[in-house]
Amino acid sequence: MTTFTARFPALVIALPALMLAMTLPTAAHAGITPVSPAQCARMQASKVITAGNPVPCSRLATVSFDYTDFDGATRQGAVVVLDAVAPQVESLFGELLLRSFPLAGARALEAYEGDDQRSMADNNSSAFNGRPVTGGGGWSKHAYGAAIDINPLQNPYVSQAGSPQQEVLPPQGAAWLQRTPPRPGMAEEVISVFYEHGFLVWGGQWKQPIDYQHFEIGSRSFIQTLVSLPKAQARAEFERYVARYRQCVHPAAAAQSDDDAPEDTRLRDQCAARLRR
Repeated sequence: MTTFTARFPALVIALPALMLAMTLPTAAHAGITPVSPAQCARMQASKVITAGNPVPCSRLATVSFDYTDFDGATRQGAVVVLDAVAPQVESLFGELLLRSFPLAGARALEAYEGDDQRSMADNNSSAFNGRPVTGGGGWSKHAYGAAIDINPLQNPYVSQAGSPQQEVLPPQGAAWLQRTPPRPGMAEEVISVFYEHGFLVWGGQWKQPIDYQHFEIGSRSFIQTLVSLPKAQARAEFERYVARYRQCVHPAAAAQSDDDAPEDTRLRDQCAARLRR
């Protein structure tokens, strides 16, 4: 009698890989597209971007991706970012998907007429928004497409922390001010993912205000340098920035160590502080 293995050897060899692939989530809908004139017009109509914004639509890109929601279902989302950082942002959200890190939603700010507080109240993860810094001042890093906010409810913005004037945004986020032990959707679980992709500043480490939802790539001068360079050069410069961090946090000696060893968060934070600019 001819066995199944003898008759279908190629299928038998392929089965383990096929079974593994079926168990892993995939970012089937991931992709990067330049912001089109039509999309730019929608952003202008909803006041997400204005003529005075420090970055024009021509330097922005939409990154589409799949994500896991808090019920474990796979959803589709998108964020708008500076074109130079878009490939790393695509990889970043792919890593969040592989880790099954939950997001409540990821919709463009046009859905909220550019209103950051409405977006936060909806627990929406987002990136570009041509607005000033929360509380006033100059342009937010979001206005450059160089910052990402995740799960504002689980990761609220806190001003005047610890004082009688303390304010939490969104207000319901007050239930998540106790940060240990970490709960699903909290940014502490994915700090390293953001750092590995060049977002070396986490607002949860700020003293005043504290912005648990917020990650950005670095200083305003570095961001302005990326904006001033042509797209290809800016992308190459940002890739070098990412590579320097990875070389710092993953030295050759560590590559030979136990893969199951706990993450060296002290080294991670030292490298981020030393290399961000």
